[in-house]
Amino acid sequence: MFTGIVEELGELIAVEGDADDGRLTVRGPKVADDAVHGASIAVDGVCLTVTAVDGDTFTVDVMRETFDRSTLAKLGVGDAVNLERAVRASDRLGGHIVQGHVDGVGTVVSRTPGSRWEVVRVEAPDTLLRYVAEKGSIAVDGVSLTVSGLGDGWFEVSLIPTTLELTTLGRRQPGDGVNLEVDVVAKYVERLLAGGAAAPGVTAENTTEVDA
Repeated sequence: MFTGIVEELGELIAVEGDADDGRLTVRGPKVADDAVHGASIAVDGVCLTVTAVDGDTFTVDVMRETFDRSTLAKLGVGDAVNLERAVRASDRLGGHIVQGHVDGVGTVVSRTPGSRWEVVRVEAPDTLLRYVAEKGSIAVDGVSLTVSGLGDGWFEVSLIPTTLELTTLGRRQPGDGVNLEVDVVAKYVERLLAGGAAAPGVTAENTTEVDA
């Protein structure tokens, strides 16, 4: 699990394989410092498993499902990526609950600068926007953000100077794709309200009805 608080900007230094079986090597001194084989690191919001560590670099394998649902397939050598190590149970939850399981890709459509911040509008499919609420949380390229605006086919986030400087979101331009992960709680609530499968042995006949 992650919190959406990016620890450092890494650099992609090698890409191997193809869209069915890829391997990425990333330079990230801070996150690689205590990384071990099997550790989880979020790369642009995608939870990936470390397969090798060499000094200030680490290597991860990427399967087709991950390429299909994220922007990782479009990365090239030299590209910057947001990096975050998995959260410890004792750490502060500075952002929100982020699984690193990208739900889909959105597209930056505009950037509106303010005095020291920017409002970024992202176009997203309706299948994801149904889970997005104004003032709710969303992860964009692994960055925990608060939704500041919501409309037909889009949502907006307001980026403070720190976010603009220390994450890839300061570099994203209209037309660029971004990884989106909606609030997992919203997805579970929808499934429960839709009458998801009951637990084994639980039926209408053997449940207790409580009067209001």
